[in-house]
Amino acid sequence: MPTPVWPTAAELMTVRPVTLPPEAPVSQALGLMRSKGIHEIPVLAHGRLVGMITFESIARRSSRPLSTKVEHLLILPPLVTPTTPFPEVVEQLLAAGLRAAPVVGPRGELLGIVSRSDLVRALPSLPQLAGSDSLLVDAVARSAGEAVGEDELCRHLFARVRVLEEHPLPVVDRKGRLVGAVGVADLGKVLWKPVVGGKRDARSSRESVDVRVGSIMRAPPVTVRSGTSIREAARRMAEEKVSSVFVVDDRRPTGILGQTDLLSVVIGRTKPAGPKGRIENVYVEITGLRGSGDPALLAEIDGVVARGLRRVARYVEPTLLSLHFAPHATHRTSDLTVEARLHTNHGIFYASHTGWNLLAGVAALLEDLSGQTRRVRETRSRRRTRSSARSEADESLSVDTDLEQKIRAATEPYDEEE
Repeated sequence: MPTPVWPTAAELMTVRPVTLPPEAPVSQALGLMRSKGIHEIPVLAHGRLVGMITFESIARRSSRPLSTKVEHLLILPPLVTPTTPFPEVVEQLLAAGLRAAPVVGPRGELLGIVSRSDLVRALPSLPQLAGSDSLLVDAVARSAGEAVGEDELCRHLFARVRVLEEHPLPVVDRKGRLVGAVGVADLGKVLWKPVVGGKRDARSSRESVDVRVGSIMRAPPVTVRSGTSIREAARRMAEEKVSSVFVVDDRRPTGILGQTDLLSVVIGRTKPAGPKGRIENVYVEITGLRGSGDPALLAEIDGVVARGLRRVARYVEPTLLSLHFAPHATHRTSDLTVEARLHTNHGIFYASHTGWNLLAGVAALLEDLSGQTRRVRETRSRRRTRSSARSEADESLSVDTDLEQKIRAATEPYDEEE
């Protein structure tokens, strides 16, 4: 049976995407993002791609006036060609932490844009993921994070902007029941408001952030029940045109499943493992630290992860490690929770750690994962030993000619009497 061919960026992309010139003001970019429901816009100069303006890059520089030209807030996206296959597009987006990437031709001309939504929309029909109905959202979803009360003020969300960039937060009523969702785009409703006359930005006004979260949240939230397959969750995301869904149990949020979580599963299930004991082919995804300006910290995290994965590789073949950092912004301490999901040739392993020391948390996670994989290997080894012992016993019984002769001799007298 021939191996299924992955769809390419040319088959997945949206053609004729919205674009802007470098001299366009930020206000125009925000207006297009709101009206079109998008987060990234390619910027073209003389018909060629020069970068992208994203909602997150604007939000992180909210002190700049809305008249700022988009060319001052550009980011350099990964460049995807029309022939780039599905798994490679996924890796490019996850590595860059973006929701979309431009598809360019040989002369730098923009052909289209491929987004995480395009990828998730195609996910349920991929023949390479046959059998994924047995993988449930409970095994893939991450913690929903600290819920936001619908009566809280929007100003309290500013401390959680880094979390909101990754996924929306659940909004609950006084009984803890899920009633809505709030993300970074919703926060933009109070960050930037049009002003009559256009003489100044309204976002500096205190009243603009002293509004209830319930007044800007998206309701009703898109949910799936605990026990739903990831394939069905992907269909739900595509139908509702959302980037994440909440996993609920008795109307209370137990987890959140985002597009990145689904696409990480694709990488984990399709990326071939490297040679035993080697970690060069392991894909590492880190979320929650986007915007960190400390390269030394990222290098230290990389070192801790590499050492931990080498220990893990003694027992299993890792293919994908996802690390998510969730700061506890509502606490007076600097605690954060680090969650890990490790895809291997023997299944998926999970671990989490909470504390103030980020590097110690990552090290503790990898130590936990190493212990889990070691126990799995030991269990499999014991099973093989017992199975081998049973096989030897069965074989010895089948060739025991003495036993056969004794049975024959014991039955012969009775045969003669009859």
